[in-house]
Amino acid sequence: MANTKTSTAKKKSHFRMVLRQLKKNRAAMIGLAIFLVEVAIAVFAPALMPYGYTDADYTALHQPPTARHLLGTDDMGRDILSRLMYGARYSLVMGLTSTAGAMFLGICVGSIAGYFGGQVDNIIMRILDIIQSIPGMLLTIALAAVLGTGVDKTIMALSVAGISGYARLLRANMLNVRNLEYIEASQSINCSKLRIIVSHMIPNSISPLIVTATMSVASTIVLAASLSFIGLGVQPPSPEWGAMLAGGRAWIQQYPHIVIFPGLAIMITVLSLNMLGDGLRDALDPKLKN
Repeated sequence: MANTKTSTAKKKSHFRMVLRQLKKNRAAMIGLAIFLVEVAIAVFAPALMPYGYTDADYTALHQPPTARHLLGTDDMGRDILSRLMYGARYSLVMGLTSTAGAMFLGICVGSIAGYFGGQVDNIIMRILDIIQSIPGMLLTIALAAVLGTGVDKTIMALSVAGISGYARLLRANMLNVRNLEYIEASQSINCSKLRIIVSHMIPNSISPLIVTATMSVASTIVLAASLSFIGLGVQPPSPEWGAMLAGGRAWIQQYPHIVIFPGLAIMITVLSLNMLGDGLRDALDPKLKN
């Protein structure tokens, strides 16, 4: 009982230390604030949107930004601001969910390879080698083409394509802790393999995965937008940011605002997550803790 309390106290202390270090990083805090604002906009989009995202005003086609339509309208007279607000739901959900799915599956695969080693490790690593030999974008496109279009299918395609990186990273970290004294002590008192992996090895190996996942959300949002742009992701009239870019590419020279604002939304989201990821990396780096 005392050991459990001590372990819990250490985890809380470590979390507070990381949080304190993160707060010192102004860029990371700005990135976190921007991302939280975007999440809030996505959650409360129906209440915040000035117009419905499918409402078409045929008297205001291709209208540039005005007081009536702050970011202008698209080729069907739909308000771009409203579509961006509602589209944040698709982009953020796909980015967060597919990253979480890839991380979970990667942890399952990597923990098995890292704990058991030997032939099991060799087989898993060779399979991952084959997967990683295929360019990431090409693999995602192939999976999306096989699974079909839609939010759920896109999330599945993005998740499967991202497993290898997390599995390799966790395996490498678990190989470093597999022969440490506390693991040997757990084995000596006949702790089950599952408990050793879940309670001892993964918690002490997962920090780099958290940083990687934060960065991966940004790249996954770009990848999801790319799939929608080529017609394999979310389909119109759903206002996903990549689909909005695809819909406006025919008018990019005459009415550039139709693609500029969705592009800016993607850029700001990616930038904020990268800033947050850099801050988390610094906060979790023992060399930078004072």
